[in-house]
Formats: sequence, C-alpha cells, structure tokens
Amino acid sequence: MNDLPLWAQGLALLLLLLVSAFFSMSETSLMAVNRYRMRNLAAQGRRGARQVLKLLGKTDQLLATILLGNNLVNAALTAMITAIAIRTFGNNDEVLAIATAVAASLLIVFAEIIPKVVGANRAEAAAMGTSYGLGPLVTIFRPLVAVINKLVSALLSAFRLKSVGGSREALTTDELRAAVLESSGFIPSQHRSILLNLFDLEDLTVDDVMVPRGNIEALDLEDDDSVLIEQITTSFHNKLLVCRGDFNQVEGILNVRRALSMIGKSEFSKERLVEMLVPAYFVPSGTKLFSQLKYFQDQKKHMALVVDEYGEIDGLVTLQDIVEELVGEFDGQNPKAIHRMQWQPDGTVSVDGVMLVRELNRQLGLSLPVDGPKTLNGLILEALQDIPESHVSLKIAGVPMEILQVQDRRIRRVLLQKPSSDLATNPSNQPVTVGSERGPDRDTE
Repeated sequence: MNDLPLWAQGLALLLLLLVSAFFSMSETSLMAVNRYRMRNLAAQGRRGARQVLKLLGKTDQLLATILLGNNLVNAALTAMITAIAIRTFGNNDEVLAIATAVAASLLIVFAEIIPKVVGANRAEAAAMGTSYGLGPLVTIFRPLVAVINKLVSALLSAFRLKSVGGSREALTTDELRAAVLESSGFIPSQHRSILLNLFDLEDLTVDDVMVPRGNIEALDLEDDDSVLIEQITTSFHNKLLVCRGDFNQVEGILNVRRALSMIGKSEFSKERLVEMLVPAYFVPSGTKLFSQLKYFQDQKKHMALVVDEYGEIDGLVTLQDIVEELVGEFDGQNPKAIHRMQWQPDGTVSVDGVMLVRELNRQLGLSLPVDGPKTLNGLILEALQDIPESHVSLKIAGVPMEILQVQDRRIRRVLLQKPSSDLATNPSNQPVTVGSERGPDRDTE
C-alpha cells in the first residue's frame, strides 16, 4: 500500500468512501421501500423492481451481504487513511489519533448520514438503482454468508431465540386502515370512506343497521279494508310486513306494487292480499353484517326480520341498509326516509328514541357508546336502570339530553344538547342525572 503514489492512495480512498456510501444507501432504501409499490412496478415490467423483490425475498442473506461488504470496506478505508497520514506526517501517536478522528468523521458524514438520508428520502429510486450492484455481490458472498448465518443461528439457538428469514408479507387490518387514512393524496375522500367502512363490516351485526321494531311499517290483517287500502296507497316502501293482530304473528311480506295493481282494479280483499304474500325470512340477532350481505347476495333476497333468542321481532334489515353502511345514504326518492339531522341554532336537536346510536354519532358527530344498546332508548334505560318520566335530564358520554316524551314504557322523544368542545374530546361514559320533575337531582355516576 505504501508503494502506491499519493494520488493513487487518494483515489483509492475516494473509491472506498463511495463503496461504503453505496452499502449504507442500499441498506436504508431496501428496508424503507414500499414492497407493494415494487410489486406493482414489477407487474408493469420494471426490471429494477423485480430485482428488488428478489433481494427482499431473502432478507437474511441480503443484510448479511451488506453488513459484510460495508465492514470490509470501512476497515480498508480506515487503514488507507492511516497509511496516508503516516506517510505524510510520520508515525507517532498524535498522527494516529488524528487519522482515526478523520476516518471516523468521513465515515459518519459521507458514508453513513448522507447516503442513508438520501436512501430514505428516495427509497424507490435508490433501491432499484443499488439492486443491480447488490445482486452479484449476494451471489459472490453466498458461501461466506451461509457460514456466518449458520454461526448466528447456533448462537441464537443457545439463547433460545429464533432466526427469521425472509420478510413478513401480510398486513394487519390496523395497518391497512392506517395506510388508507394516509392515502389522502391519491384516494378521493369518498372512496377512502367506503374502504374504511368496509373494514368495519366484519365487526358490525344486523342490530347495528336494522330498522328498530318501533319504526317498522306493517299491515295488520285485523284492520278494516279501508285502513289497509289507505296504508298501502300512502306507503313509500316497495315491500310491507303483514301481521295478524300481534306484531310477532307475521303472515308474510307484501309487494306493494302488486297490491296497488289489485286496488286499482277494485279487486281488493284480504284473501287476495294473503295470496300475494311471500314468506318472511328471519335472522337471529347478532348475525354479522358481512355474513348477512353474502346471504342476501346468494339467495337473491333483499329483506329479513331480526329476532331475539325468544323469537320476538327486534327489527328489520334490508340489503339497502347494509349497502348504505358502506357508501352512505342514497335514497332520495323516499320522503319518509330518515332526514339528515342537524343541530339547531340554539345547539339542540330533537330525536326519536328508537334512533340507532351509530346513526346519531354519524350524523351529529357524537361519541355515544356503541358497544351496548343499539338505540337511544336502550342507551338511556341502561344508564338510568329505570323507566324514566318526561323531563328527566341526564348526560351520557358528555352529551346532555332531556327526555321529552315517554309512552308505553318506552322513550319516544329526546332533546339532545350539543356538547362543549372539552366534553366532546374527553367524553365520559358514565351517566349523570342533572334534573327531574319527580324530585331532587340525582347523581348516578
């Protein structure tokens, strides 16, 4: 080494510095590159992307090659700097100390920090560029790397640790959700909302989207013909539930259009109406929404009645309810459809007690708990552990509310008050009763 002219040693020093920077950049860029993006580019015929995927397929060999090459180059670079310093300034402790400091500074700045920053910021281009040089090196160092990996595996086994080769390919649901949330730059907000709703579909049940029993429009065959005709002609639904006396005595499902045709021909009779009915389809409460969607799709059905463990009807779920859970409400032709609720100028809104808690949260931006009762009526009853009278006030999850109407042991109407910003960001799930006509204030917290 000392026989080389000084300019040749300087050139070798620069070359070693560039090779060390190459290894540092390749390590950072290959570990930071988006593998799914690489798969897409490889499918488009990009050779560099295919080479990157090939290297990442055996991460243990890749890292061992990079570390082995980088350490050999760094050792040679340090030796070269020391040789140049001794040749120029003489062999003494001060010169060796200065040479060591210079070598460390050059390695840290030009062979570590700068190339790694570039590799992290330009991961895609750097990974594909460096992969062409790393491919042959992996092949050359393979025998030595195999020996090193055997030694490492033996040492890990001695400490009861497992050596993991390759890379984890699958993403978890939370990782996919985070990726969608961070994709605002190239995925429209509406599409992003649909994807996020799709992730929730597996956790939701028919109870979360069904029309509660109190909101189901049904025909009672024990009513007079005039009442039935009026109800059919004024209905905005395509299908109606038909019962006999008790709500749980279901006779079937009526196609309203066929019934209107019969009425138009003045041929209406209850017997003819019963002949038009198709059997109702029942699903147990708690059925997963995705499973129900698949059943609707497979069986070409659009409506099902949700029943509890005792066979009592809890509500009604339709294919449209499930689709709207994904894409949002789109039924603009039904004047009786649930309108978009909005806060009034005084910060209040009056809602029906059978409103679904999820719907309230979605339309009013609230954070009411959804892991318990599905309707506002059930949520309040659970909070109070009692059937309240009118004008009882309470607070759930930071939302003040007043019960306006109670009928037949059911909360019919509730006045919600918009929570303050501090309560909205730090809601409390514990109810606090703040006023009642029945006596002094109660605190159930």
